[in-house]
Amino acid sequence: MSTQEKIAKLAKLSQRIEQGGGPAAIEKQHLLGKQTARERIIQLLDEDSFTELDKFVVHHCTNFDMADKEAPGEGVVTGYGTINGRLAFVYAQDFTVLGGSLGEMHAAKICKVMDMAVKMGAPIIGMNDSGGARIQEAINALSGYGKIFYANTMASGVIPQISVIMGPCAGGAVYSPALTDFVFMVDKTSKMFITGPQVIKAVTGEEVSAEELGGAMTHNATSGVAHFAATDEGECIRQIRQLLSYLPSNNLEEAPKASAMDDIMRMDEGLNQVIPDNPNAAYDMNTVIRHIVDEGEFFEVQPYYARNIITGYARLGGQTVGIIANQPKVMAGCLDINASDKSARFIRFCDAFNIPLLSIVDVPGFLPGTHQEFGGIIRHGAKMLYAYSEATVPKITLVTRKAYGGAYLAMCSKDLGADQVIAWPTAEIAVMGAEGAANIIFRKEIESAESPETARQDRIEQYKAIFATPYVAAENGLADMVIEPRETRPRLISALEMLSTKREKRPAKKHGNIPL
Repeated sequence: MSTQEKIAKLAKLSQRIEQGGGPAAIEKQHLLGKQTARERIIQLLDEDSFTELDKFVVHHCTNFDMADKEAPGEGVVTGYGTINGRLAFVYAQDFTVLGGSLGEMHAAKICKVMDMAVKMGAPIIGMNDSGGARIQEAINALSGYGKIFYANTMASGVIPQISVIMGPCAGGAVYSPALTDFVFMVDKTSKMFITGPQVIKAVTGEEVSAEELGGAMTHNATSGVAHFAATDEGECIRQIRQLLSYLPSNNLEEAPKASAMDDIMRMDEGLNQVIPDNPNAAYDMNTVIRHIVDEGEFFEVQPYYARNIITGYARLGGQTVGIIANQPKVMAGCLDINASDKSARFIRFCDAFNIPLLSIVDVPGFLPGTHQEFGGIIRHGAKMLYAYSEATVPKITLVTRKAYGGAYLAMCSKDLGADQVIAWPTAEIAVMGAEGAANIIFRKEIESAESPETARQDRIEQYKAIFATPYVAAENGLADMVIEPRETRPRLISALEMLSTKREKRPAKKHGNIPL
């Protein structure tokens, strides 16, 4: 065979593999509103930057007539390229090839590209679209999942790991996304569940649709498994690129710094009017965030889950910050089980990847009730205490209004290692609300008064005047400064600049024991 014939053979073989399951299977994928694996990768990465790896890998299975079945690319496309000019590794399961099912060599391709991502210190993005384990390969397929889970765990805290659900993801397959840092889903085409609707009906008698059981909004709003929901694959990919713009490539880098187009000394008079005069009136904490951050741009993480707490990324003076903020519009901003889990994991990700933390506090307490107590609010709330205490990145706390009791501590008080605590004059930093405190402290006096209700209101106002302010905390050094709200942006940027050289270590140990 001549050289030219060999080159022609290469081109023909490459073209055959790039066709995946063939034109009919590709057309079916498109009719379902889904792109092919290669189309997704090309859209995600910068133009002409994709380099494919292991294109010619084949399966080794001979069971159940598999020896006669072709699986171009072994049902998964792997490689690397750039996103906004920065190196990224990627794999995308190809549903047109044996339903994207995972076998021994399919898993080997994924593990190989994940190992490369760790060695090179670059993010890994995995696009899941698979019918699950390749049954014909039996224990070898199961072993493949185990190897992927192990690789996910070893990469955790070293490089950002992103999972994108763009089709079915069921059974053992769901645990790789669950081990990664962020999970993206597409409405109506993404599905995630351990056991599908048919198995559930057979075992428990419950009837549920696949969308209701494991659709994008189920996992974004109810279970908290996913972090982002998109209306289509194009929007999903845009979200991934936007998220990565805030993150460092690995745990040894700082987050990329953008040019600060917004004036770092900008004052905002609107912040002086944002807190209602009625202490029980709600306001939108998103308004506060957008008034403070660069260009008013805030990229929220898990916006549909545990909405009483807000988490997400923004920039201050071009510097990426992770923001955790109570939301007075939802459950008065109380902390509960789900809010504690959501924020604790976000805090730990930011700490692992050198992203400073800004906590914005307006919290009346932990949510009361038997459901919360029986569900383990003590254990879940302790996750926040642990995550903040463990974090060594710069930690800034801004108190806008209520900061009561243990919930204030859980929002990163000075005692949990806040490097700078800034309070607005509207801040109420106290053990509890004035009404509850007055009822306890002045109980006997109120009961014996000629007019108990008048006496109670008098004592509430007395307590408010003394304790429901930022000044007792400031007098004791537990709040570093009390500022006009309009000054917030320049003060925060100044604090970040001051903290840019922060160095803090924790005692040497294998690892702590977070209250999971």
